[in-house]
Amino acid sequence: MARTVGIGIQSFEKLIQNGYFYIDKTDFIKEWWESGDDVTLITRPRRFGKTLNMNMMERFFSVAYAGRGEIFEGLSIWKEEKYRKLQGTCPVIFLSFADMKASTFSLAREKICMAIQKLYSRFDFLMAGRTLKEEEKNFFRRVSLEMTDSTAAGALRELACYLSRYYGRDVIILLDEYDTPLQEAWVYGYWKEMSEFIRGLFNSTFKTNPYLERAIMTGITRVSKESIFSDLNNLEVVTATSEKYESCFGFTEEEVWEALQEYGLYDQRQKVKDWYDGFTFGKTEAIYNPWSVINFLDKKRLSMYWANTSSNSLVNRLIRRGSREIKMEMENLLKGGVLQTWIDEQIIFEQLDSRTDAVWSLLLAGGYLKVRRYLMDEEWGRDTYELALTNREVRFLFGQMIDGWFRDFVPEYNDFVKAMLTGDRKAMNGYMNKVAMATFSYFDSGIKPSKESEPERFYHGFVLGLTVDLADRYVITSNRESGYGRYDVVLEPKRQEDCAVIMEFKVRDPGEEKTLEETAKEALAQIERKKYEAALTAKGIAPGQIQKYGFAFEGKTVLIR
Repeated sequence: MARTVGIGIQSFEKLIQNGYFYIDKTDFIKEWWESGDDVTLITRPRRFGKTLNMNMMERFFSVAYAGRGEIFEGLSIWKEEKYRKLQGTCPVIFLSFADMKASTFSLAREKICMAIQKLYSRFDFLMAGRTLKEEEKNFFRRVSLEMTDSTAAGALRELACYLSRYYGRDVIILLDEYDTPLQEAWVYGYWKEMSEFIRGLFNSTFKTNPYLERAIMTGITRVSKESIFSDLNNLEVVTATSEKYESCFGFTEEEVWEALQEYGLYDQRQKVKDWYDGFTFGKTEAIYNPWSVINFLDKKRLSMYWANTSSNSLVNRLIRRGSREIKMEMENLLKGGVLQTWIDEQIIFEQLDSRTDAVWSLLLAGGYLKVRRYLMDEEWGRDTYELALTNREVRFLFGQMIDGWFRDFVPEYNDFVKAMLTGDRKAMNGYMNKVAMATFSYFDSGIKPSKESEPERFYHGFVLGLTVDLADRYVITSNRESGYGRYDVVLEPKRQEDCAVIMEFKVRDPGEEKTLEETAKEALAQIERKKYEAALTAKGIAPGQIQKYGFAFEGKTVLIR
């Protein structure tokens, strides 16, 4: 009989005691312990078992569970007497930043302080005996929502000191989802304040802490050393390209196949692979998204389980407000293409608005992209990768995200598409001006808004919307060579009865065009002058089946001819 599938359970003990579905990942305990690393940072996409594994580590090592190792009986780690003796022998500090999401720095800081305060409350027995000196008890009392930055920075280090003295053994520190408050800080514009606050906390906890036995941090991204890990030379970083802990997070194909057999779903394995495979950690390929697989085992139908679990606001912002190049590459990726780019696994949030490779690095770390092939750029000494969308679930995620950009204008959008395909320029103009007025700033960078950049960000976002909505009827391309130049957008029909579309976009230059009308006519004339229809007519599409449009922009005003 197949085991019950428990959805969203992050308590290792609860999973095991109730006999719920669980794939044994306890070898992670042995591999980590034998590595001997002082401080380990492990990055994996969200919902990949990071929190469950950290809970498992606490349950295994913590003195709070001394003599209660029966929960591990029958699991891989319990086969060796060495580890049976190690269980329950270390003081452990376990803290999670997973819920540290806030739109302002003051609220985010308060949440972190509250988490540290609750952690201190778990160990308030230290105040009762003679373990603490009077000044240490005073420090203990100062740990509160209102504590100063210096108190907050030293709080975990001091707690490690107290526990080390009490138990006569140095402390293991487990910090889950360390980068959540940093991602939120970048999205909501308080990066400087948060990075300074976190830097002080981390340096005190992991760099200048003589009471630290070992530590593990988990997160989605590897935030640059300069941002928060300055001078932390004892840090072992394990990213998606590292060979350590390759199969400890996520499910291998062998594990998925066995699970499908258990639940009578083995005949669905190819569909499951198309939807949820695609992750590679180190040299181990065919790693499956565990959250989606577990939900499929429970509900027995394919769906976007991982994509819908939490906010994709950071990714949404990166693509929506990204440059023309980012939107063009996303257009290519959505059609099954690949992207060749440099990758720097140290995410520098300050560069996300200015460097496209930083954006792709973050999307790779987050699990939205997968490595198809690794290339070494010998001339520049940089790691170059061929990247693609991870799987079908991720492609659908981006499709929904792009649809959402114009959600408030669905009726007008549908009318616009209909008008564009039938040549109704009046209706097209009405739609574009409504949407442009409301959404230009939505597509701009938000950091240094530029009148010159707004139209490009807008119309390439608009083209991405067309790519998603018309993919079943058209092959949509942008900035490709045809005739004597590069067109902006071409819609090539898949059905013989549909017309083709060529669009050219121009921002009015007051030094060249007296009116927006002249700009629109020049855009239209450029289509003819450079013979952009050449690629279409070469494929047998008659000139009379090709709709041509010149788009002119001036501020938030659009004119189509």
